[in-house]
Amino acid sequence: MLNETTTNNFTENQMNDAHALLDSNGNQHQASRRTALKVALGVGYTAAAGDIMAQTAIKTSSDGLKTGEITVEVNGFKVPAFMAAPAGKTNLPVILVIQEIFGVHEYIADTARRFAKMGYLAIAPELFARQGDPTAYGAMADLIREIVSKVPDAQVMADLDGMVKWAGANGGDLNKVAITGFCWGGRITWLFAAHNKAVKAGVAWYGRLEGAPNPLSPTNPIDLVANINGPVLGLYGGADTGIPVASVDKMKAALANGSAAAKKSEFIVYDGAPHAFHADYRPSYRKEPAEDGFKRALAWLKANGVA
Repeated sequence: MLNETTTNNFTENQMNDAHALLDSNGNQHQASRRTALKVALGVGYTAAAGDIMAQTAIKTSSDGLKTGEITVEVNGFKVPAFMAAPAGKTNLPVILVIQEIFGVHEYIADTARRFAKMGYLAIAPELFARQGDPTAYGAMADLIREIVSKVPDAQVMADLDGMVKWAGANGGDLNKVAITGFCWGGRITWLFAAHNKAVKAGVAWYGRLEGAPNPLSPTNPIDLVANINGPVLGLYGGADTGIPVASVDKMKAALANGSAAAKKSEFIVYDGAPHAFHADYRPSYRKEPAEDGFKRALAWLKANGVA
C-alpha cells in the first residue's frame, strides 16, 4: 500500500500522482498492474526486454536519425539524456520530452524519435539522475519515496535550462524551443513554460495542475499563469481519477487572467480517457485520443512558431 507517512517528502501531491498511475490501468487486476509497472521499470534507453517491446504499440525506426545518449553538465553534475534528430541537419526546432516518474525508458525514447521524424531535435533528459535510478525499483511507493519526492523543482528547471543551452550549441534553433511531458512531466511542462523565456510553446499530457506546496515543489502550474512565456496545450483524460475535470476547469479560469501566452493556452479533454492514455506500453493506452493528441501537439507547435 502507498503510505503518505512513509517520509516527510512523500506529499499529498505525489500520492495523487501515484493514485492516478495505479488507476490508469482501467479494470485490470492488481497483479496485471504490478506486472505492467515492473516491465516499465525494467528497461533503459534501448528497451531490449521482449515483454515491453511486445506491449509497445508504436515502434519508431531510427532510420534517417541521429540518436543516442548525451550528457550535459549542470552545476557540476553530468545529466544524461536521450537525443534524437534528423541526421545531418542543423538549425532544427528543439523539443524537450519530459519523462513520467519511471524515467527515460523505451516509451519516452520512442516519443523523442517520433518528434525527430517530424524534423525536431528532441531531447529527453533523465531528470532523476542525481537522486537515483528509477529502473531499480519494483514498488511504486519506494520509487516515489526514495527518488521522485526528493527531486526539487529548481533542480529540474536548471537541468532543462542546461538542455536548451546544449541544443543551441548542437544544431538547435533557440528561436524555436518547445517542451512536452507526460504525467509527472506534464506538470514540469507547465512549470518550464513559466520559467524559461525561450519556450515558444508547450504540450502537457495529463500533468497535475494544483496541489499542496512543499519546500521542494513550492508552486504549482495554477500559481504561475502570470509568468507563462509560451502557450501550453493541455491534453487530459475525462476519466482521469487523479486529475479531475474540475481541476482543469480551475486552471482554465486562472489562465484567462494570466499572461498573454496563458490566455492563448488551451485544453482538450478526451471523454472516457484515463490517465496515461498516451502511454502505449500500458493498459491505460487509448489509441484514438493518443493519436489525435499527437496530431494536435504537432499542429500546436507549428501554429506557435516552433516547427
